[in-house]
Amino acid sequence: MTKFVINPNVKKSKIHKEIYGHFSEHLGRCIYEGMYVGEDSPIPNVNGMRTDVVEALKEMKIPVLRWPGGCFADEYHWKDGVGPKENRKKIINTHWGGVVEDNSFGTHEFFELCRQLGCEAYVNGNVGSGTVQEMSEWVEYMTFDGVSPMADWRKENGHEDSWDVAFFGVGNENWGCGGNMTPEFYANEYRRYQTYVRDYKADKKIYKIACGPNVDDYEWTEGVMSTCFRHSQPFQHGFMDGLSLHYYTHPEGWEIKGSATDFDDKVWYKTLSKTLYMEELIRRHGAIMDKYDPKKEIGLIVDEWGTWFTVEPGTNPGFLYQQNTMRDALVAGINLNIFNKHSDRVRMANIAQIVNVLQSVILTEGEKMIKTPT
Repeated sequence: MTKFVINPNVKKSKIHKEIYGHFSEHLGRCIYEGMYVGEDSPIPNVNGMRTDVVEALKEMKIPVLRWPGGCFADEYHWKDGVGPKENRKKIINTHWGGVVEDNSFGTHEFFELCRQLGCEAYVNGNVGSGTVQEMSEWVEYMTFDGVSPMADWRKENGHEDSWDVAFFGVGNENWGCGGNMTPEFYANEYRRYQTYVRDYKADKKIYKIACGPNVDDYEWTEGVMSTCFRHSQPFQHGFMDGLSLHYYTHPEGWEIKGSATDFDDKVWYKTLSKTLYMEELIRRHGAIMDKYDPKKEIGLIVDEWGTWFTVEPGTNPGFLYQQNTMRDALVAGINLNIFNKHSDRVRMANIAQIVNVLQSVILTEGEKMIKTPT
């Protein structure tokens, strides 16, 4: 007979609500059509945000939303996405499908979406192709209430009060699409860029997140941590509050990811087995972090996770649209359980992505919307 003993005096770590966070990128139909249709759309909306999608996400009580990327973040120049929409610069989304990005969804629209959802904002800055000044001015534009060039410009663009930025990512995947940097080079860039991510609100400190490893690149974690902690004071804990980690589940490997819906029992179990690898990643990256941060003041931020299968036939390969089954739901449950178990180190996690991309919780097609098993 199994005996369980519950001791209320033995306390474990706090499970942060942000572990149940989400991720949105200018990729495929995630932003456009998925969440934002514009004020003139026949699809019911409030200030351009789809009413059905917003209501469904509000039922989930999502705690935090990451934006604008992803790989898109390191080619996104925020000034292109503010001001009158007819004057906003059009660009090519080189990472995702080569489509035209008209920047009609920008900073103001993102914070309006967060307002409607009642969630915190996680903004990802541009290190790969942006400047320190550009990043600094974006933070000023978003969060400064006083008189300054950027705050004045925000007011001219229709928003008198500043917004709250709970989390700020200093670059994304800078080992790859964010600039193909070495860990030491990125870490020195991080130290420089983060200096100018100012806390304009004494009572609302911005949580700064450094770009962490891809899957099991333990050399990256070691290189970034050692470089950031070098010549820094103990109270600065490497100039970072968090370090990101990305890991996607695909049963057949990166080159041939397999179908989202056509699979046998063997592939089903292989998918779940691959998902369990997340625990080893957290444990081993966490052990490296422990060398520099034994008090666990720096959070591990798993801001991209979920299934990644071959896109649905007939869809743009760059849009990463995939269907969703109970297999995906089990993958989500396994991951969330792992994050909860390791909540002493895991501070936030963001499933990829919220609508119409990879392991989405919602799929849309025109006026139709469904909630997925995830």
